[in-house]
Amino acid sequence: MIVDAHHHLWDPARAEYPWMTGALAPLRRRFGAEDLEPLLRERGVDGTVVVQARASLDETRELVAAAERVPWLLGVVGWVDLTGPDVDRQLDGLAGARHQVHDEDDPDWLLRPDVQRGVAAVGRAGIAYDLLVRTRELPAALDVARRWPETRFVVDHLAKPPLRSGDTGLWAQRLAAVARQPNVSCKLSGLVTEADWESWRADRLVPYLRRALEWFGPERCLFGSDWPVCLLAADYDAVLDLVLAALDDCDSAERAAVLGGNAVRVYGLLGMSRPV
Repeated sequence: MIVDAHHHLWDPARAEYPWMTGALAPLRRRFGAEDLEPLLRERGVDGTVVVQARASLDETRELVAAAERVPWLLGVVGWVDLTGPDVDRQLDGLAGARHQVHDEDDPDWLLRPDVQRGVAAVGRAGIAYDLLVRTRELPAALDVARRWPETRFVVDHLAKPPLRSGDTGLWAQRLAAVARQPNVSCKLSGLVTEADWESWRADRLVPYLRRALEWFGPERCLFGSDWPVCLLAADYDAVLDLVLAALDDCDSAERAAVLGGNAVRVYGLLGMSRPV
């Protein structure tokens, strides 16, 4: 069983995605479930988790509605207003919640009391919280994970290591510390777009994936494609093959966990529908 634990769906003709500027302009078109389905079928991917791409309850509702229509779309990590008085209600129907923390001016945004009340609500709901952070925000992410040991947290994209500069020492130190928290998992995703889009090579990225596997263990790592963002640098096949290469030294049980089992556990996808 393979579960892609991180992809997006959007239609910029229907809503604004402020981050789709400059070099990201090629992403400014519709990417729907019908575009992803043949890619999943070709690689034997059984189901997916779709993740928010803008700070909008409207988008979250649209993704939940899509999951109700598309049998292989198994879970939604949606945006909710963590500071809102009705955050508990906003979490209904979600497998997880996420906010673009690395876009906040305050590196300690996660530690604000009003945000912490929202994180507590996520824990009460029994769902996961995705940490979209970079090196700068990792100390706050570590603090949050320690404050809420019963809540499941997932670091997206290995916390986006600064691959282009190569100055990864502080990133490694901070992510390794986060990995020591047993309630935190990590998505093996997003590296091709953190590297140089034109010149990245698998043999240079696989070591970063293997470091994450070493820090978190195969029992707390999840495959994610980050489609369609990945298309800036690589197609779906290349991204999946990158993760598979990192798993060469894992046994069959460990590979099964990373490729699907961990996503089922972390996001509570026990009611999986029929495969693609």
